[in-house]
Amino acid sequence: MIAADTSTWVAFLRQEPGDDVELLARALYGHQTMMVPAVLTELLSAIGLPQDAAADLRRIPRIPLQLDYWENAGLLRARILARGRRARLGDALIAETCIAEGIPLVTRDRDFAIFGEAAGLELVLSP
Repeated sequence: MIAADTSTWVAFLRQEPGDDVELLARALYGHQTMMVPAVLTELLSAIGLPQDAAADLRRIPRIPLQLDYWENAGLLRARILARGRRARLGDALIAETCIAEGIPLVTRDRDFAIFGEAAGLELVLSP
């Protein structure tokens, strides 16, 4: 089972080449993909997203949020910020979702590396 960050989903929807896009395609075909709710929000916010693509994205099973999700996401972000590193709120929400469920995150965004270092987020980084 995997989850993909917005950067990988955008590349996938644009049919761009990349190891992450291929991994996501295989996982989708094999029903091994879960959607991070914050990623779905970012994707559905995109101006010009075709309605059929939006409908397809909404059908992907979502990772459930734990009861203490919001607190844990805030504490995770605080840990990163205390190190003097950047931690965007959306990235912290995405990272916490995957950490809580033990689901690897496929991404092109190197900003997620700090969440791996600080909290054990399993990343599949693509160039």
